[in-house]
Amino acid sequence: MKLVRYGEKGAEKPGLIDKSGQLRDLSAHVKDFTGEAYSPDSLKKLAAIDPASLPAVSGKPRFGAPVTGISKFVAIGLNYSDHAKETGAAIPTEPIIFMKANTSLSGPNDKVEKPRGSTKLDWEVEIAAIIGTQAKYISEADALNHVAGYCVCNDVSERNFQTERLGQWTKGKSHDTFGPVGPWLATKDEIKDVQNLSMWLDVNGQRRQTGSTKTMIFSMAKCISYVSLFMTLLPGDIITTGTPPGVGLGMKPPTFLNVGDVITLGIEGLGEQRQEIIAA
Repeated sequence: MKLVRYGEKGAEKPGLIDKSGQLRDLSAHVKDFTGEAYSPDSLKKLAAIDPASLPAVSGKPRFGAPVTGISKFVAIGLNYSDHAKETGAAIPTEPIIFMKANTSLSGPNDKVEKPRGSTKLDWEVEIAAIIGTQAKYISEADALNHVAGYCVCNDVSERNFQTERLGQWTKGKSHDTFGPVGPWLATKDEIKDVQNLSMWLDVNGQRRQTGSTKTMIFSMAKCISYVSLFMTLLPGDIITTGTPPGVGLGMKPPTFLNVGDVITLGIEGLGEQRQEIIAA
């Protein structure tokens, strides 16, 4: 299934994209896509519904992030070897974990704010997992059994805030709108091999990132298992897992985003996003 939340900010409804691409309303079957709605039992009930029996939604409504009410937005840094090299960082021997503020979560096509004082606003196409069942001290072999599905994530980053303003990476990763996720959550049955998905990102129509999840240093399963050693993952939690090469920081000379720029990005099977940069 391709599951979505659609409608104006703060008034999103649950929906489903059927095989023809038609958006259909799920409000009669689930109140909203919180973490509990992504439990195995809940997904099994939704999968039993005939999409043709659901009301079709007309027009092109806004999509919100496909999950709400999350407890954590976790990220893995420098998880593609070529990206680590382009930023001048050493290849990590263990996954690097940082947090994005929950308030950074936004819809896939919502505008992205350039923060006040920002000088190095950057882009990062990533694949994210949304947790379906609680995970603590789980094995790598069992990790994907705790996943409800996968999404596109743009891990928007302010590099000056991230590396030159002291402290951890969080302040460069957590501004409002720095976490566009969606357009949909693709349940695991939609994705044959999460470690073999093509991914791309353009800025103003020019290709900046081209990559594949097969070049991750640490697999999706490894990342989830590893994070569960340090914190309990709850249903709805998001783990975004790093970006391939082609970020602005790695360009020669480094190139960053300005007000009016447009980012488009996507991952095979997970849809596409589009964001315009505006002033905060």
